[in-house]
Amino acid sequence: MRKESKIKNLDDLRLEIVRLKALAKEQEDYLSDQYHLFNDKVAAPVRFVKSLISWVPGADLAKNLFAKGRKDEDWLSKALRIGLPVVLNRFFLRKAGFLKRALVTLLSQQAVGALNKDRVSEVINKIADFIRPTRRGKHSVRRKVDYGIPPDSETY
Repeated sequence: MRKESKIKNLDDLRLEIVRLKALAKEQEDYLSDQYHLFNDKVAAPVRFVKSLISWVPGADLAKNLFAKGRKDEDWLSKALRIGLPVVLNRFFLRKAGFLKRALVTLLSQQAVGALNKDRVSEVINKIADFIRPTRRGKHSVRRKVDYGIPPDSETY
């Protein structure tokens, strides 16, 4: 059961290559269109929710407060932005009211905005340099070694 080939010479081979390239291009275009249609269908609920939120007054303030992608934030800033209000409310403001906790949360998040891992590491290095003992014992005193002939002598 051998299948007969349509290709008998070089011209037939070239025609078959052109036909297969056109077929591949057509299939790629079809799949690309289907992909874009699928993305539009998936994104439709998100667009609907965003349009509803845009009508709510004050939504922009909340959106900016929890916005992603701040370029100057690293992992430490993000962790402190979440963790610092939790720690303050849990341990220091246990019996405080809602307004006081909300105010402290906003202020602590603004304060954390100025922090990043470089600034924290600078402070830690300064504290470590202050705490580390300076070497002023007999190991740190360098003795002058006598090599014999002084360098300014006339030995030639």
